[in-house]
Formats: sequence, structure tokens, C-alpha cells
Amino acid sequence: MSLSDDGLRLVAELNEPFGQLRDIFTGACDEGGPLRGTLRLTAPVAFSRQQLVPAIRAVFASASQLHLQLEVTDRLVSLASEGFDLAIRHCRREALPDTHVAWPLCHTATLTVASADYIRRHGRPETPEDLRHHQCLTYPRGPQRPQWTFASRQSPDARVTINVQGPFATNNSESLRDAVLAGLGVALLPDFSARGGHWRGLVQELLPAWQPVEVFADRLYVIRPYTPRVSRAVETFSRYLKATFSEPRPAPAPSVSLKRGSRWRSPGSSCARVTVLSAQ
Repeated sequence: MSLSDDGLRLVAELNEPFGQLRDIFTGACDEGGPLRGTLRLTAPVAFSRQQLVPAIRAVFASASQLHLQLEVTDRLVSLASEGFDLAIRHCRREALPDTHVAWPLCHTATLTVASADYIRRHGRPETPEDLRHHQCLTYPRGPQRPQWTFASRQSPDARVTINVQGPFATNNSESLRDAVLAGLGVALLPDFSARGGHWRGLVQELLPAWQPVEVFADRLYVIRPYTPRVSRAVETFSRYLKATFSEPRPAPAPSVSLKRGSRWRSPGSSCARVTVLSAQ
């Protein structure tokens, strides 16, 4: 059974007024007491697994009735139609929807890396041109031959583009990271993947005088659908994301008290109540 065209139009017309009623009701119930209910968040796969989930534990120290449902996917989901409260996106500013509220979370950078084992066996490239003679692990962007472009850090207008080749390509930065760890070759990775603490020291950054460009976006953004009323859970979790990931990043990540007027406090012992839905 499915709706007719008239039924679909009626649903579309009623979606906004019913959403406003829901916001008013939620706001009236949200003025006091502990945070409760479900907060739905979507975030990129690599950032979620390597940065977000390890830092999330502190959120629940004083929110025993809050449940966070995290959908881990690199797909750009529709927040309003799929019922998400917040999204973290690794994208360029122009890719953000105009109908949503967005703010920058932090800068990111693309690094050129290889494992220490690979460097021992194949040597260290000293210039971008040296990569022509190395095994390069690529992130495919289409059927065209893979190319890497580098800008000089001393003179950003000076750019070099080279054709690269290698034994492995994948459209997932975590899989590229694992291939680097296996010693398969040189790769370009976002810094939140390349600097993961559990394998720090096993890989080395290459070509420090050259910045890869046009590979991954240079910012993470937090976005939410526009609504005249923002729930206390969304407001508080947004503050936590800013405090944890905005520059300068605190280390270790702070815990946040989820009561109005409270101050940051040290991490507690509560375990996070997080539902993770992975599209991988």
C-alpha cells in the first residue's frame, strides 16, 4: 500500500505545521529536569570511529536518561526527512544545505604518509616527483587516471601535479589507513585518520614542505535543521562538540555537565549509552 499523489502532497503540506507543534511541545517539556530522550546524530565513518566515539563517554556522566543514536556513514543523509537532530560533515562550505544551521567544528589537513616498514624497503620520497617511482594508494574519484596535486608550503601558488599508480585503491580513508599500516605504499589521509593514537609512530609523514590539495575537505562542520526552538539536548551536545574538537583541542577531552549553569568537570566513570548504526 502506498500514498497517492494527493496524499503525498498533503503529507508535505502538513509536515511543517506539525513540526512546529512538536517543537512547541518539546520546548515546554524541556525547560527543567534532567536531559532525556533520544538524540540522533550522523557523522563520517573514519571520524566517528577514530575521534568521536572515544570522546563521547564523558557526555553521559550527568545524563543518565539521555540516549545517543549515532549513524556512522559517509552518505550525506537528509536530516529533516530521516529524522536526525545533528550531523557532522567533512565537506566544503558550498556543499552545506542553505536550509540548515551550520558552524565550523575544526580545521582538517591532508597528510602524505607511509609506514616505517615501507620506507625501509623503498626509500623516502623527497619531492612530489619522486612519487612517480613509488607504490601509491589512492582514493578513486572517477574513471580517470589518479593524480595528486601538491602546493608548496613556502609558496602556495607553486603547484605540482603528478600521475600516480599503485596496487590498491579504495573510497574509504580507514581502508587506506589499514593498507598503509600493511606496508603497501604511500597514501594521502585526513589528519584525524593519519594521527590516530593507537597506531601513532607506526607511520611517518612524508614531504613536509608540500601540502596535498583537492583531496579531502579542510573543515569539519556541525549542522542541524533550522527550527525556531532548539532542544536542550541538541544545544548542550553542540556545546560539547565545540569544546572537544574546536581549536585548540583540549587533551584529554573534557567531560561536560549537562545541567544548565554547570561547569566542565573531569571525566566520570559512566559508560556511554550509544547506539551505533554503521552503513559499512
